[in-house]
Amino acid sequence: MSEVKQGLKYTKEHEWALIEGNRAKVGVTDFAQAHLGDIVYVDLPHLGKEVKQGETLLVVESVKTASDVYAPLSGKVVEINNLLSKNPEKVNSDPYGEGWMAVIEISDPEEEAELLSPEEYKAHIETLS
Repeated sequence: MSEVKQGLKYTKEHEWALIEGNRAKVGVTDFAQAHLGDIVYVDLPHLGKEVKQGETLLVVESVKTASDVYAPLSGKVVEINNLLSKNPEKVNSDPYGEGWMAVIEISDPEEEAELLSPEEYKAHIETLS
């Protein structure tokens, strides 16, 4: 069973967001990293990139495939996890910790209501298993 952490918001596309004030730290869920397989490259977004909720934020490449990671919220990229440039496997080993990918400065706080709670996300992935 995939780990689903409390205190985070989730998307049906398997991203998580840790929302603190007007910023959201973003990564992919344990479920996503397990299905992607060994991640070999993370194409991080550039600082200042403007994203809309549901648009491609970045791309991860695994031994199996390349996959888009979608922005859980609209806003501007204000921080990226440069650790992943040299250690993309952190996404597999610690998806909710050192495997975070970017921080978005949220432009529309109302969008948070569209994200899933941990319980809703658990129910969602159970339908996929």
